Amino acid sequence: MTAKSDRELTIEELRPEIKRTHYCADLSEKNIDEQIVLNGWVHKVRDLGGLVFVTLRDRSGTIQMAVDANDSPDLAAKCQQLRAEYVISARGVVQPRPEQMRREDQATGAIEVRMVSLHLLAEADVPPFVIQDNVKAKDELRLKYRYLDLRRPIMAKRLKVRHIAAQEARRSLSDDGFIEVETPFMIRSTPEGARDYIVPSRIRRGSCYALPQSPQLLKQLLMIGGVDRYYQIVRCFRDEDLRANRQPEFTQINIEMSFADEADIFDVAEKLTCSVYGKALGVEMPRPFPILTYDEAMSRFGSDKPDTRYELKLCNLTEMFKQSEFVPFREAVEKNGLVVGICGPGGASYSRKVVDSLSQIVRPLGVFGLISVRATDDGVTSSAKKFIHGAFAQKLLDRLSAGKGDVVLLASGPVSKVLTAMGRVRQELATKENLIPEGAYKPLWVTEFPLFDSDEETGQIIPMHHPFTGIHSGDEQLLDTDPLKVRGRLYDLVINDQEIAGGGVRISNPELQMRVFEAIGIDKEEAARRFGFFLDALRFGTPPHCGIAYGFDRMVMQLCGVDSIADVIPFPKTTAASCLMTGAPAPMDEAALDELGLKLKE
Repeated sequence: MTAKSDRELTIEELRPEIKRTHYCADLSEKNIDEQIVLNGWVHKVRDLGGLVFVTLRDRSGTIQMAVDANDSPDLAAKCQQLRAEYVISARGVVQPRPEQMRREDQATGAIEVRMVSLHLLAEADVPPFVIQDNVKAKDELRLKYRYLDLRRPIMAKRLKVRHIAAQEARRSLSDDGFIEVETPFMIRSTPEGARDYIVPSRIRRGSCYALPQSPQLLKQLLMIGGVDRYYQIVRCFRDEDLRANRQPEFTQINIEMSFADEADIFDVAEKLTCSVYGKALGVEMPRPFPILTYDEAMSRFGSDKPDTRYELKLCNLTEMFKQSEFVPFREAVEKNGLVVGICGPGGASYSRKVVDSLSQIVRPLGVFGLISVRATDDGVTSSAKKFIHGAFAQKLLDRLSAGKGDVVLLASGPVSKVLTAMGRVRQELATKENLIPEGAYKPLWVTEFPLFDSDEETGQIIPMHHPFTGIHSGDEQLLDTDPLKVRGRLYDLVINDQEIAGGGVRISNPELQMRVFEAIGIDKEEAARRFGFFLDALRFGTPPHCGIAYGFDRMVMQLCGVDSIADVIPFPKTTAASCLMTGAPAPMDEAALDELGLKLKE
């Protein structure tokens, strides 16, 4: 059988015969005895002699179709010639499966379709991997043939979740009075924390556009323009080193509102978040969400995106070790560092090898290592027993509420390094001891981030997020004297261990904006050159405004229960920022480069 034999009739002539009536997974026992038409790809063909079974797949799932060779020998012969991934249209009648052939693990396992007619719409080469969920093909091969990978049921499900999340976000924001406004992709380069992707101009040779890392200034200009409540599901572009939750192009839900503060944004974002997670997963999130300051999150959990699904908390033990003879701890205290502990439930039985593996987590982060104190049936033991023993060791265990069978792990070092390191230990202990509940989603707000950070290599003051964020009440005077202590009116929405969204109250005063620029080394001349259009706009009646941006891919990644945003993006790039399917990036024709006045270095 060839496609040609079925195409003696034109598609238009065939259309009434092949017009789909249902998707595969939409059928159930309610449709028994109905005549239906299905379109899709051949997933599998089984020839059992007298019976031929064709498993048909479309974006909704699969269904079994059956032909009795004794009743329809020509139709059975047609089905026997089908191969995997052929595109067909089939008409049939829904029937219950025999009791012994029902499949409880399949959505359509209680029914099958008795095929009446078949049209072959397209043949297919043998695919480079089997189109199924538990595919064994390497990632590189699946990305090269991404259009085939998208046919897998799990990928179809993820795209559906992505669609649901986008539609629910739009509905929630529209109900809250926001309007969707598109902003341009070709803009002037502005600092957003990563390198820009550059687009050379043919008309103005020697000049370039930049693809937006986010619509930050554009949405602020919309507020100055009186839009009042704006949102956009927008593509963003950042040329940075990639990892599991980064792609060179990604999607944000961008939100900005005028005459508002943190409480207003929290209200809008919580409604959106509850709506999206409720619709996609059926989970309820109690409101209002808890709030932690950045300092509280770091001191309790060792992370600015803490996972609060489990109770393990860090404990500041610096006071207890002020007079310690243990040199690493004493030196840390003398240098204004911290001694931090955490209780590992049931960890008294950890071997030395296990504790060493936990130490390997903290050492690359600039921390000496871990000291263990165990509460065993035979008493308290310590890996630093010369310095931690007796009543002091027991007092240490009591401080962390450690009982018999538990272990206390201790570390010391500079404040940010030791807290971050112990936060990683906390995550490892939770995983090791199965403390993370399945199907739980715990949102919270983290607020009052430092406005600035210090570049480790140069020591230069840089924005923690971006230089357009307002300053926490009472901290303005620190701009000139101690900028690293300035708190920004920043906030992140964290769910489990993921930063789902982040934003801040914006600077609406041009003088304050200039002071922030100067703090990060941008003088008036450079500010005018790079941001003159924005500084000018601030002088024409700027309302107080604030906003937030969701990492949409990261949110969908969490909704789908996967660890990489590449798994929820239809056509992702590799960690080398290349597209294996299209071969991008690729060399340009010399003629095209000449038009732009460019010559590329290899």
